[in-house]
Amino acid sequence: MTVRFSVLDLAPVVTGSTSGQALRNTLDLARHTERLGFHRYWLAEHHAMPGIASSATAVLIGQVAAATSRMRVGSGGVMLPNHAPMVVAEQFGTLEALHPGRIDLGLGRAPGTDQATARALRRSPDALSVDDFPEQVVELRGYFAADSKVTPAAGNEPPVWLLGSSGYSARLAGLLGLPFAFAHHFSAENTVPALELYRQSFRPGALDEPYSMIGVSVTAAGDDERARELAAPQALSFLRLRQGRPGLLPTPEEAAAYPYTPLERQMIDARLADQVVGGPDAVRKQLDELVGRTGVDEVMVTTQVFDHADRLRSYDILAGLYPESLTAA
Repeated sequence: MTVRFSVLDLAPVVTGSTSGQALRNTLDLARHTERLGFHRYWLAEHHAMPGIASSATAVLIGQVAAATSRMRVGSGGVMLPNHAPMVVAEQFGTLEALHPGRIDLGLGRAPGTDQATARALRRSPDALSVDDFPEQVVELRGYFAADSKVTPAAGNEPPVWLLGSSGYSARLAGLLGLPFAFAHHFSAENTVPALELYRQSFRPGALDEPYSMIGVSVTAAGDDERARELAAPQALSFLRLRQGRPGLLPTPEEAAAYPYTPLERQMIDARLADQVVGGPDAVRKQLDELVGRTGVDEVMVTTQVFDHADRLRSYDILAGLYPESLTAA
């Protein structure tokens, strides 16, 4: 299997720790996965979530790019409706000027938060619609043109990606000839239809041929039982988020002791079923099947576990399973 492997990080804040420590862990993970040979490292924009510290995405991208030397660094993604396109162009033009050839600009059209926070970000209730997303993308890219008056965006356009969890951005990415990244880790049932729509809609643009990537939640450990223990906290965290009670990432002990109702257990099981969780053999089998079924060019791995050492170890295991893919990157 000749796909690239990359990293998606939300800078998780765990119970008993701080956002500062989460951000230091991000820099450590970036350096670690660069040494392992991962291709790119993306940070995700979320707001008003106690357990996620990557909200100032452009700032964190600059820190990660400065702490590394080879891997590509970018957004997975910037939620464009939250921002004035010109400001995003200035931020990412600056990043590209400082780190030429290493920056990616992944764009999403969801708010990445609740409606009240979205209003606070956008400063106008009239700007909450995502229907103008295509026009925003075109406007943003225009600021990177060589004859643009927006400095330092002019002439410093990083590769632009569209991100999605449905067919909307898949079709748009195809029509604009852009690379497309699909959020398999929280919309698994839509993965194959969206990728097929992207390929069917593709017209040459920034790319001559379609290029697709999927985000996948992976928890790898020494054996299947240990991997399930490590994956339980993020499943509980997701449950609480769906219930309107976002918080810090719980401990494995808290997740094991939580009194799940039958409906909650059903939600947890469904959540874990869409993830890659297990020892080395199980992880390799699940990833091979997923890549074969989707036909993607790249897999972006996100690993949300309580202990930072366990997160590093999970990427170590993955790198050991696919050394040829990492070397090729």
